[in-house]
Amino acid sequence: MRIQSLVRVLAAAGVTAASLAAGAAQIVVGQVAPLSGLEGTQARAYSAGLQLALDKANKAGGVNGHTFALVRKDDGGRPADTLAGTKLLLSENRPLVLAGYFGDRQIGEVVDSGLLEKEKIPLVGYRVNEIRTETPMLYSVRANLRDELNKITEHLVTVGVTRLGLFYPDGSGAATLLAAMEEAVKARNAKLTAKATYVQGTNKVPNTVVDAFIAAAPQAIIIVSSGAAAAAFIEKYRLDGGAAQLFAHSGADIEQMSQRLGEEQLKGVAITQVTPNPYKVSGRLSKELSDLVRTATPKVEVPLSYAMMEGYIAGSVIVEAARRMGPKVSREGMVAALDGLDNFDLGGYKVGFRPGMRAGSKFVELTIITDTGRIRQ
Repeated sequence: MRIQSLVRVLAAAGVTAASLAAGAAQIVVGQVAPLSGLEGTQARAYSAGLQLALDKANKAGGVNGHTFALVRKDDGGRPADTLAGTKLLLSENRPLVLAGYFGDRQIGEVVDSGLLEKEKIPLVGYRVNEIRTETPMLYSVRANLRDELNKITEHLVTVGVTRLGLFYPDGSGAATLLAAMEEAVKARNAKLTAKATYVQGTNKVPNTVVDAFIAAAPQAIIIVSSGAAAAAFIEKYRLDGGAAQLFAHSGADIEQMSQRLGEEQLKGVAITQVTPNPYKVSGRLSKELSDLVRTATPKVEVPLSYAMMEGYIAGSVIVEAARRMGPKVSREGMVAALDGLDNFDLGGYKVGFRPGMRAGSKFVELTIITDTGRIRQ
């Protein structure tokens, strides 16, 4: 009777006796992210994308007999809670891989703790507003911030805009970010005529910051910030009569900015994007995600977005790495599979890693917000 009950429980969980006999396991993916707070909209969308990728693999019978489960913890945007939540997740749920982390200080806390290397666990897919150095166990599925700055600067100089401003966070990565920006403008004979910071992890933009940009009158301002801080800056800058072109990096998600700004304030704002457009079915990857969102049961609770697309990419990379790992699963095996994941094509978007190179993509494109509040490439 007990055996029959066990079989019923396993069947309800989608695990068969045959798969158990074959040594199947559940691969746990752990996420600690700001599911509430300033970055909650993007983090929940990223998490939904992860879940969609794992669900797709499970519905196809899993990988090598193994299924996937996503376990999430909310850090509320607090770095100390990111580290504490990660330790708790590692202890209670024993994930094979981590994914979908957010924030400069949050990632810094986890990396500096040495936890990833101690536990031999990779972190695949994260969002920061800084330029990070190469770090073992930390895998990015997107282009890095340096690539975005170069793309924006190259475009502006091409159209004759050479007097630039920079709005960026004041955290530990500020000096590296500023040096990268200085390098980008110098290489293209442009000038950084104004720069100002905001308090990292907040959306507080002092009036003095806006005043400095108004006084310097750059032709364009590059915004490197969260969506919440970008919205606060744009609102104040436009209300005070600022007329420069505004270029935000990919962390300034339109879904988040539109919660604070109206269509008139958003009109003409350009944003770099590091994934294909999720709103336009222009390739296999975007169609795949769109179809999964449309047919998902239960219904996806957050709207389709670039953050969701990035989460879906991260989840798909994890599934592919698990496939290449073979029937025997381990954290070491996951790391080896990721390091050998070269030129993996998800359908118009390629991701590749190798030892010493864990920034998986160079894809960057510019989009602009139209007068109806929609993204146009």
